[in-house]
This record gives sequence, C-alpha cells and structure tokens, in this order.
Amino acid sequence: MKLTIKDIARMAGVSPGTVSKVINNTGSISPKTISRVMKIIEDTGYKPSFSAKSLATKRSNLIGLIYAGEVNVEFNHPFFNQVINAFKTAIGKLGYDILIFSNNQFSNDKEDYLRRCKHYQLDGCLVIAGEHLEEAVYELDQSNVPCVGVDIELKGPKSSFVTTDNNKASAKVIEYFYLNSIKEVAFIGGPEDSIISNIRKEGFINYMNQFGMTFRDDWLQYGDYFEDSGYNAMKRILHIHPYPEAVFAASDMMALGAVRAIKEADLKIPDEIKIIGCDDIEACRYSDPPLATVKQDKDKMGRLAAHMLHDLINSNTDPSSVLVDPELIIRKSCLAGTNSFVQLKTRG
Repeated sequence: MKLTIKDIARMAGVSPGTVSKVINNTGSISPKTISRVMKIIEDTGYKPSFSAKSLATKRSNLIGLIYAGEVNVEFNHPFFNQVINAFKTAIGKLGYDILIFSNNQFSNDKEDYLRRCKHYQLDGCLVIAGEHLEEAVYELDQSNVPCVGVDIELKGPKSSFVTTDNNKASAKVIEYFYLNSIKEVAFIGGPEDSIISNIRKEGFINYMNQFGMTFRDDWLQYGDYFEDSGYNAMKRILHIHPYPEAVFAASDMMALGAVRAIKEADLKIPDEIKIIGCDDIEACRYSDPPLATVKQDKDKMGRLAAHMLHDLINSNTDPSSVLVDPELIIRKSCLAGTNSFVQLKTRG
C-alpha cells in the first residue's frame, strides 16, 4: 500500500500541512517536529508526490514547450532541433522538466495555451515560433506566465525573447560579396509572410542598395525553408538571363536545393554561380561543394533561453530581448578567388 502525506501526518501526530512544510523546508517548524517527521519518512521510505511538492512550494518545476503556429518546420528543421536540445540540457540542469504542447489537439478542443499553463501549474513557457501564429500565443504573452520566445518577439509583462540578429546576417553576406567584387546577387527567401525571412530580405535589399549592387525583382524568389522549395526557386531564377553571380538563401536547406538546380543546369559552383545559405546545419560541411553559410549560434540561443526563463520565473530580471550575433562561414560554394582564403571565417 502506497503511503500518502496524510499517513505520515497521522504517524507523526501533526497535520498534513506540517509534513508538507518539513518536506519542502518552508515555514517555522520546531527542530523536534522536523526530526520526528523526517525519521518517519526515512523509516517508511515515503516519497512525496509531485502534487504534494507543488502545492507547498507553489512551483511545479515544469516548463511548457510550445511549437506555435505551423509546427511541421519546427519538428523537422535541424536549426530548431539543435536550439531545443541545448535548451533541454540547460533547463534540466536548472532543475526543470519539460511538457510539450501539441497545438493539433489544441485546435480541436478550443482550449488555449494560458488555460493549459494554469491546469498543469507550469512555472513558465518556451515558445518556438512557426508561421501563422495563433491568437492564443499573444494571449499567453500578455499574461503573467513567464515566457521566452525563440525567433518571436514576445513583449508581455513577463516575457523575453532571443533571436539571431537577422539584419546583421544579411549585412555580412552582402559585405562579403561587395568586398570580393560580386555585384549581381539573387535572394531565395522563406514564405512571403515569414517575419524572420522578411527581416533577412529587407536587410539584403537595403545593403545591396547601400553598396550600389545590382538587384532585380525577378531574382527574388520564395520557398518554405526546405530543400525542394530552394530547388524550385533556383530553377525559376535560372530561367532568367543573364544569371546572377551569386545567390543568398534564407536557409541552408533551401541553399542545398538551389545547389542541386545549379548542377542540373551544368553550371559550376563557385566558378559560375556562388551560393551562401543560413543556419550552418551539419549537412553544410558534407555537401558538394561544402556550403558557405551564416552560422546561427544554436547552442547559445538555447542556453540563453533557458537561463532567461529561469530568471523570469524567479523574478531575477526584467523582461528583455537578446540579439545573438551571426557568423559568416565561407566554404567552397562561395570562394571568390585566391584572396578569399584569408576570409574563410569572419566573425561578428
């Protein structure tokens, strides 16, 4: 028979509330009572339940992980997987477990994220941004539940966010092209309504104009961050003459698809068309040719999100935003000549 907190209280001759305070080291309890209760707990091997602990401490040590909006990208894309792995490791060391929310069931039962947080007594939430976000995400953001967003600007009273400086990512790419006399550049973006992709696109156009570089509207194509969409976007660009000298893709997976299309057109990379992606996923190192990219520090973003959320939960800090510097990694897909070897790794 499994013992309950009431059984321990009866054996010790105290109330269940007193036992709870002893277990959680709260309240003013005499040393004699503490000793008596602890001896009974040790002798019986009693293990306090999760609900007993959380009731006394007002903490569940549970974090909600929300894949907001369209979740397919988040579950499959290497970038988000690596951010989440870093977050899980860091938040675990801080003493928390993770509860993953499925927004498929969410859509069916008409519940909202805030109601779920209260039901499970969550201490806080990590929100991973997809596309076409639900209104419930913004309701949660405006609540008193501590939240940290990744690639989504949360601005509520108990919210912070962490993201790559996406404008700077575009600046580094265009500056590299400019310094290597590459003036005609195409851009493959994510979905047209993607906030992150649009920041990269606007940065791309702004810095192209700033350096007086050639940009054509038909060299601006869109995909969905995955390889096949990059392949199709590059095919559309190659239907236009003359070809651009280089391509900047808003994700590595789209860049890898573009590489496939360029090869099918019997064009040589980097001699005839150069290409740079964004994210620095593992596949970049092993593609043919190895893919140049803008590295997002996925490990740092995950660890920052964990510590920022922990501090919000414990009221150790005010809500804030953190922009993580990107790093331009030049590999063979974008070598611009012998002078380029001194720029194999440029840091922000």
